[in-house]
Amino acid sequence: MTSTRRKVALITGAARGIGLAAAKRFLAEGWQVALLDVRGDEVRASARALNRADDTLAVEADVSDSAAVQKAVQQTQDRFGHIDALVNNAGIAIFKPLLDVSLEEWSRVLAVNLTGPFLMTQAVAPLMRDQGGGAVVNITSISGLRASTLRVAYGTSKAALAHLTRQQAAELAQYNIRVNAVAPGPVETAMAKAVHTPEIRADYHDHIPLDRYGLESELAAAIFFLCSEQASYITGQELAVDGGFDAAGIGLPTLRGERRNE
Repeated sequence: MTSTRRKVALITGAARGIGLAAAKRFLAEGWQVALLDVRGDEVRASARALNRADDTLAVEADVSDSAAVQKAVQQTQDRFGHIDALVNNAGIAIFKPLLDVSLEEWSRVLAVNLTGPFLMTQAVAPLMRDQGGGAVVNITSISGLRASTLRVAYGTSKAALAHLTRQQAAELAQYNIRVNAVAPGPVETAMAKAVHTPEIRADYHDHIPLDRYGLESELAAAIFFLCSEQASYITGQELAVDGGFDAAGIGLPTLRGERRNE
């Protein structure tokens, strides 16, 4: 346990991508961070690469495993003495047509993307309650705001997580615990770069008013804001960080192309 009272964030899915970017942002703002991921070797390597041994803790755990979650939260509490923010970022996706998704695949996606945030928040909230409050940010997705092909399990899990966010906000407000969600649009992550073909990227660009993918650092900034005192009167909200993708509705690429040529 540290000798001074610095704020502490516990971030799941923190070995890479948005989770790791969030960890970097919290550290830059003077917080201490527990990085949790099911990929133990990778999260430990990521924590070492941050070169902030006194301010970081790498935790290996599957967020869908109740016993592992309880152990991970206890590890964080033992190391830092308190938890001020929880970022439920861990998530998985299976992109298949609805008729091809197996029950096992469906169950696993919901276990990680929905049950995981439920278990993590249920484990952390009593600690926040006893210390006078805290903040939780659930990472949803624009796939939970609108339906699209190949995302029956993923999109459904994220839509349900958005409602879980509101449930958690309504019930935990009495303990001064704020709960919000960030819904990323297409982001320049390693996974996106690997699976988004040039054609897919072109389609996204044409449907996003800002005409680009988001940066991991931009998602991290939104996450940090919602955990900070700057957002002290915000709870139960889902913030789409998507370049205007959801706000724009159905795309009309031909009309936009004509408009650009005016």
